[in-house]
Amino acid sequence: MTEPKRGGEFDIAVVGGGLVGTAVAWGLARTGAKVAVLDEGDVAVRPSRGNFALVWLQGKGMGMPEYAGWTRASTDSWAGFADLLHEQTGVDVAFRRPGGFMPVLSEAELETRANAMMRLHNQPDMVRYPYEVLDRAALLKEMPFIGPEVVGGTYCPLDGHCNSLRLLRALHAGLERSGVAYRPNHRVERIEPRDGGFRLTTAAGEIRAGKVVLAAGHDSARLAPMVGLEAPVRPQRGHIIVTEKTAPFLHHPTGYVRQTDEGGVMIGDSFEEAGFDTTLQPGVSSAIAERAIRFFPLLAKLNVVRSWAALRVLSPDGYPIYEQSATAPGAFVVTCHSGVTLAANHALTLAPMIAAGGLSDAFKVFSARRFHVPQAA
Repeated sequence: MTEPKRGGEFDIAVVGGGLVGTAVAWGLARTGAKVAVLDEGDVAVRPSRGNFALVWLQGKGMGMPEYAGWTRASTDSWAGFADLLHEQTGVDVAFRRPGGFMPVLSEAELETRANAMMRLHNQPDMVRYPYEVLDRAALLKEMPFIGPEVVGGTYCPLDGHCNSLRLLRALHAGLERSGVAYRPNHRVERIEPRDGGFRLTTAAGEIRAGKVVLAAGHDSARLAPMVGLEAPVRPQRGHIIVTEKTAPFLHHPTGYVRQTDEGGVMIGDSFEEAGFDTTLQPGVSSAIAERAIRFFPLLAKLNVVRSWAALRVLSPDGYPIYEQSATAPGAFVVTCHSGVTLAANHALTLAPMIAAGGLSDAFKVFSARRFHVPQAA
């Protein structure tokens, strides 16, 4: 497939060059569609470069059991997805699925977590998956370096992690090899339905496409109303600390601490409502470091080499928004917090549906219309 000329006609324009947008675009290219990715470029506040890189199922779906099923499908597809990327690009995204733990520091916290998992799996239409509630003795057998305050935790054998920076690199390399037109510095200013397709006015010129997919993270909130959609997303800040490389000791990821394939340890356990401010807060970093040391005391001996604050993309209920426009056919919005976990689904399941013309009825639960709850008189 040859690269279309700048400003030329495309079958589909994907707005957003992060993990969500590139996964969708990569999947669209596999269908034979002529695809353009319109990206803001390196000036973008990109959650794809600041995330914790879990491929995680455990605990997801409370209040929306369909999301648990969607997440399970993606985690089950992840190994094949990683293999396809490696075959195409030679990039190993270091996907591993050894199972994941959520250790806790008190009996009350363990009881709360066990009850939450039980309520989750008791929901009607819940896609069940295996998990265990472990006491300290059982947890020690799997994680011998836990601290004395750790009383137990939960475990799910379907959890894993990857190298998310390599994932982003592999997806961009895959787009190039598939003939996708990647357009950095093309921030979209306006989208107009025109002649059975769309005209997108960008900072670097006009793009025309038959379909448009909004996968621009926080900026989708601005763009969605232009095509009769909604993307009521907000930023939530989280801090991450990375230590120097050390000998392997943590063979399973946890929800707060994981050892990467390169040997460094990532620590992330903060949830802050701070708007679009990504300023590093030393107090927050200190608090999550101290908590991590309570889980794994050997961390106290390691030097910190990097630390940053990044933004999550959250809808009002924390779940994804997938929707096609009723008033501007061919326009779609795709936004979620779990861009790593759901990458396999976005590429292998969602993208082919978009290329074929529409989302199945199973996606109605993910529509933004769920936020329009009638108010009591």
